[in-house]
Amino acid sequence: MSSFQMITSLFLLAMMVGASNAQLSATYYAKTCPNVSSIVRSVLRQAEQNDIWIFPKLVRLHFHDCFVHGCDASLLLNGTDSEKTATPNLSTDGYAVIDDIKTALEKACPRVVSCADILALAAQISVSLGGGPTWKVPLGRRDSRTAHREGTGTIPTGHESLAVIATLFKSMGLDSTDLVALSGVHTFGRARCAAFMDRLYNFNNVSGKIDPTLNGTYAKTLGQLCPKGGDVTSLIDLDEQTSLTFDNKYFLDLQNRRGLLQTDQELFSTKGAETVAIVNRFASSQSQFFNSFAKAMIKMGNINPLTGTNGEIRLDCRKIN
Repeated sequence: MSSFQMITSLFLLAMMVGASNAQLSATYYAKTCPNVSSIVRSVLRQAEQNDIWIFPKLVRLHFHDCFVHGCDASLLLNGTDSEKTATPNLSTDGYAVIDDIKTALEKACPRVVSCADILALAAQISVSLGGGPTWKVPLGRRDSRTAHREGTGTIPTGHESLAVIATLFKSMGLDSTDLVALSGVHTFGRARCAAFMDRLYNFNNVSGKIDPTLNGTYAKTLGQLCPKGGDVTSLIDLDEQTSLTFDNKYFLDLQNRRGLLQTDQELFSTKGAETVAIVNRFASSQSQFFNSFAKAMIKMGNINPLTGTNGEIRLDCRKIN
């Protein structure tokens, strides 16, 4: 989807977000499933034994779910028109762990905890177990009965300009601080070569051009890891130094022009942008980053959730009841 198409497709989404009147509460399951958080945490600790990258994978699922028609677990649905088979989601992973969490919760609290809330809780606990902040997750979302494949064009690809990304976030009720804080999730995890190779060989569709905001030494390193004509699915650490730890090193990378994705580096390298000062603030204070990230995650988790009698509580996160 082009930048113009993305911007024009945001008006309906903005109306949806504005119309949302969610009644979520951190104590929603206090009586019906009081151990929900500890059950999710237990499954995630076990999952980490099998996949050291599971935490950033699960956080990404929550992002990709919320950015398409809101946080309703529509991403998890299988089918020919599923969101997970759309181009922006082909590299997502972690679905089996969500299934494991659902299985454990169905044993403890049958027909109570939604898949949408599982995604939100899994994201928070993954960040916490990865070394990041802890926050109380507002709960009470219900699950969508339909997928929204047509809406996946609003998921950032990593190639957009700051103007486009800022417009996207604003349409969802997220300001510049939220944008920078949520982008900081790239302090852990990996990205495919395809997500940034244009910065090395074809920036702005100019053959042989390297993104001028990219550190020259870093560009050479990336060129060795992702050679022209090589495997575009190869995975590269988003943060060179601590890619398995949730910290503020990502912002130091941006200051040194070593942001892996274009959308990341533009937060710091776009002259006159208000995001530059925010990057500098988070680079100098991990606690400020953590506080802002937690607040932004709560705001993102409140994008157009289904509540009350809307939607359903799926018994299997991959299909409707």
